[in-house]
Amino acid sequence: MPPVSHATSEPREGGRWIVRFETHVPFAYEAVWPALTTADGLYGWLAAADVLERRFGGSVTLRRPYTGDTVYGKVTAWDTERVVEYTVTGEGRIRFHLDPVGTDSTVVRFLNERTGSEAERLDCLATWHEHFERLEAALGGQPVDWSVWTGDRRSQLRASYASFSRT
Repeated sequence: MPPVSHATSEPREGGRWIVRFETHVPFAYEAVWPALTTADGLYGWLAAADVLERRFGGSVTLRRPYTGDTVYGKVTAWDTERVVEYTVTGEGRIRFHLDPVGTDSTVVRFLNERTGSEAERLDCLATWHEHFERLEAALGGQPVDWSVWTGDRRSQLRASYASFSRT
């Protein structure tokens, strides 16, 4: 699998910023969609979905297994097998847009729009980068074993983004 490319981020008015990833995963969108929109799929790479009403306006409750932190929100976009967007407390707007490439790969266009400090922006970049690495692993049959997760990889990525931001 090719490595996940670095994300981009851009400032917006009012202390807001947007993080963007565009990653190509070697899996059909029929496999990628459930990883983004089902409790079992999300648990393999992102978080435990304690509540996930799979429809526009549905409720969402996501819990990080490694910290126990929980966020609450709504499904703010739902276009079956193409676009899903969650807007959650503290995390802002999280949007996934899938574009199939042939029959066996998918481009995932992602954005996270939120507010926060420069340190929070770097944390966000590193966190989502790590999540996308986990997504590819989960799709390949190796979901995260949350009982042994450490923050080491995220720390490496954050340092990389901090260095990248200074150049």
